[in-house]
Amino acid sequence: MKKIIIFGSIAIALIFVLIWFGKKNSASPITYETEKAFKTDIVKKSIATGKVTPLEEIEIKPQITGIIDKIMLLEGSKVKKGDLIATVRVVPNEQSLISAKGRVDNAKIRLGNAEITYKRSENLFDKGVIPRAEFENVELTYNQAKQDLKNAQNDYQIIKRGSAGSGASANTNIIAQMSGTILEIPVKEGDQVIQSNNFNAGTTIASIADMNKMIFEGKVDESEVGKLISGTDIEISLGAIEGKKFPAKLNFIAPKGTEEAGAVQFKIKADVSLDDEYFIRAGYSANAEIVLEKKDSVLAIKESLLQFDRETEKPFVDIKQADDTFKKVFVELGTSDGVNVEILEGVTKDDEIKIWNKKTKKDDEDLGNN
Repeated sequence: MKKIIIFGSIAIALIFVLIWFGKKNSASPITYETEKAFKTDIVKKSIATGKVTPLEEIEIKPQITGIIDKIMLLEGSKVKKGDLIATVRVVPNEQSLISAKGRVDNAKIRLGNAEITYKRSENLFDKGVIPRAEFENVELTYNQAKQDLKNAQNDYQIIKRGSAGSGASANTNIIAQMSGTILEIPVKEGDQVIQSNNFNAGTTIASIADMNKMIFEGKVDESEVGKLISGTDIEISLGAIEGKKFPAKLNFIAPKGTEEAGAVQFKIKADVSLDDEYFIRAGYSANAEIVLEKKDSVLAIKESLLQFDRETEKPFVDIKQADDTFKKVFVELGTSDGVNVEILEGVTKDDEIKIWNKKTKKDDEDLGNN
C-alpha cells in the first residue's frame, strides 16, 4: 500500500513538471521596444559657479589716526559724493606732541636771533657800512627762520588737532568719495582707526558701491575655457531669486588659471543686465549658463540608447532587422547635451533602435502568468 502511494505521488509530480515545461516552451519570445532617431537642436552648455558683485566698489580710509567719534549713517544707506559718513577725533601721541612743541620753541629762538641780526644789518646797510650782498644774505636767513617757525607750528597743529589750518574737518570728517550704497561699516563709535601709509593699508571705515552696475565673477574648468569667447551672451541664475534668469555678457577670461582641488580653474567676469523689479544684493551666489556649442536641426538619439564595446570602447546601438532580430551597429557621435547626442554616422532616421532593459507590456504579462 505504501509503495502504491509513493509511486502515485511521483507520477503526479512528473505530470505537473511536464505541464510547466509545456507552457514555458509555448510562451512567446521576449521582444523589446524600439525608438527612432529624430531631428532636434542640441545645445552644449557649461555651468560656472560664482557670485554677483558691484562693478565699482571702494573702501573709505581715514587720513589721520584717531578714534571714531560719531557715525552718521547706517549700512544700506544711499549716499552722494561728499556726504558725511563719520567723524574722527584726534588723540595725539604725547611724545610726538612734546617733540613738535620743542621744535616750535627752537624755531622761535632762531627767529628771534635772526631778527636781531637783520635789524642790525639793516641799519649798517642804510649807513653804507656793509655791502648789499652781505645784507641780502642776512635778510635771507631771517626769512628762512620765519618760514621754519611756520612749518613747526603747522606740524604741531597737525599732531594736536589733525589739521594745520582752520579747516581741521578736512581730515577728521570721513566723506563719501563716490555716489552709491554703503555696503559695510566695519567699525563702531569708539574704535581706534589708523591712517593709510606706506607701511599700513589703514583701517576701513566704510565700503561704498554702485548697486546699479553688477558683474558676475565665477570660475570654469580648463577643459572648457578654450571654448569661451569674450562677448558671448550668457544667462545668470541667482540662488536667492528662483525662476529668474538675468542676461549677461562675458567680458573677461583670465589668462592664467589657479589649481583648486587638483583641477585648474580660470576666472571669468560678465556684465549683468539688471531688472528693476528685483533688488540684487552684493555677494549673491550665482550660476552662469554658457553656451559652448550649438547645433540646429541635427539627427540625434537619446544617450540612454548607446552602449560601448568592452574591448574597443566604441559606441554602438542595436538596430532591429526584418526578422525581428537586432544587429550591433557602431556609430559616430557628435555634440551632446547630456540627454540627446548627435549622430554623424551609423544610424538613419528610419532605423528602429533597441531600448535596453525595457520589454513590452505583453512580455511582462506573459512572464507574470508563468
